[in-house]
Amino acid sequence: MTTPIAQPTTAQPTTAQPTTAQPSTAQPPTAQPPTALHGPAFAADPQTVYERLRRQGPVAPVEIAPGVGALLVTDYQAALDLLRDTDTYSKDSRAWQQTVPPDSPLLPVLGYRPTALFSDGETHARYRQVITDGLALLEPHLLQRRVAEVAHRLIGTFGATGTADLIADYARRLPVHVVTTWFGVPDEHRERLVAGIVGMIESTRQAVTAYADLVAVVTAMVAERRERPRHDLTSWFLTHPAGLDNDEVVRQITLTMIAGNEPTTNLIGNALRRLLTDARYAGSLFGGAMTAHQAIDEVLWHEPPLANLSAHYPRCDTVLHGRAIPAGSLVLVSYAAANSEAAPPADSPDTAGLRSGESAHLAWAAGPHACPARDPALLIAITAVEQLTSRIGDLELAEPADTLRWRPGPFHRALVRLPVRFTPLAG
Repeated sequence: MTTPIAQPTTAQPTTAQPTTAQPSTAQPPTAQPPTALHGPAFAADPQTVYERLRRQGPVAPVEIAPGVGALLVTDYQAALDLLRDTDTYSKDSRAWQQTVPPDSPLLPVLGYRPTALFSDGETHARYRQVITDGLALLEPHLLQRRVAEVAHRLIGTFGATGTADLIADYARRLPVHVVTTWFGVPDEHRERLVAGIVGMIESTRQAVTAYADLVAVVTAMVAERRERPRHDLTSWFLTHPAGLDNDEVVRQITLTMIAGNEPTTNLIGNALRRLLTDARYAGSLFGGAMTAHQAIDEVLWHEPPLANLSAHYPRCDTVLHGRAIPAGSLVLVSYAAANSEAAPPADSPDTAGLRSGESAHLAWAAGPHACPARDPALLIAITAVEQLTSRIGDLELAEPADTLRWRPGPFHRALVRLPVRFTPLAG
């Protein structure tokens, strides 16, 4: 059984040959300084940054926090090759994290924990099975009904006022209500969980504290369920045949909560922004499922809620699509850059409905570490958009679209606020 780390370990080189098809010669090192993926300038216009990075080749050097470098994969095929190559690359970050300060705000996202996200091989399969088996218990029709109930209640809190911030009042509150219900989180702890999840991904100095508080809430809940099981996913994780210990259960639960809440919040917010700002949706806020589905599909292609992640670390010196990569280097996948390279234009007829063909967006990653919560996350997001637009048909932005601000940070694509006005709902 895997136990929580006490001392870092170093990833061991492997004698296996890389499975990724590689050019015969490595790209010479670039003389350009790493491109910053942090700060307000990047948050305001990431696509310009991605275009500049693509001109440097499929893999380019970036800075994800002051003084912390990484290599970013911006090419669609290179990203797929990396995500599928478990022989050359490891997900274990313990050796890398010794190269950054112990209080680095990146560690709540990238620092090793005994979870499916940071594990390889049999250990990864064991952890992932607990999560996928748990999510498989969620009946889609019951989940949709629960989302609709929460949406109705949230809309009721601001509907009579005629104004709202659709991020703080709706997109951020809805997924956490649903996800915490799965795990049986007491109502009084939901706000702490939201603060912990939001704070850890911001990559600020408060990130370490935020993640620690999130873990503290879940740890207390797991200890209580070990003694007094209930009919919820927390108890089910504890009794799964994989036999996880308490800390392993805590880590899989926090991973599932983060993956189920933060990206879904951003997906809802980004889809609502698209509905409110894209002229192609004018007058169609009553459009129903296809409108919601189309807006969400376009967001997943053009503004994925997690923009850059899928951290990998080469087990030995290697070459990826012409770029020499030293062993142990941090390599991230830019879903946003790879998607925008592979996707048709946002106003193309091909953006309507589901696509077919050789390419698919990478918003859910790919390979053995692809997001296991894709289906429930999509159901939550689509239902949330449908419920809001069916109840309030005259939503409009309360400030110019070009003044909307995006949260800074290298990992997510998320609005700070989405203020709207509308005709107040009758009580």
